[in-house]
Amino acid sequence: MRKRRGVTVAGARRLLLSFSGMEEGPCYGTAGFRVRGKFLARLRDDDTVLVVKCGYIERDLRMQADPRTFFTTDHYRDYPTVLVRLDSVTEDDLRDVLEVAWLQLAPKRLREAHQARSAVR
Repeated sequence: MRKRRGVTVAGARRLLLSFSGMEEGPCYGTAGFRVRGKFLARLRDDDTVLVVKCGYIERDLRMQADPRTFFTTDHYRDYPTVLVRLDSVTEDDLRDVLEVAWLQLAPKRLREAHQARSAVR
């Protein structure tokens, strides 16, 4: 069965805020998301694209696997971020890339609690 593509802004916000320690606030004139004050993601392009700080390796793997959904621009090329087209990403893929990003930025105590909860599932 094919997974449905497309995540709304509300859906992306819900996913982002489901991670412990996430905060929403302005970022370059758009909605931004931080984990304990550290930048994790922000909306751009009239809320059609989500910028996610996930690391260079994750970015490159995502872009190779699904270039229609995951991409970069010249501006972001030197930053460890990937741009995500919300209208073509699956909820599972967005959750996965957000989890990778969150695990890189979250404090140790939050990561340990998250991993303990994930082990129970």
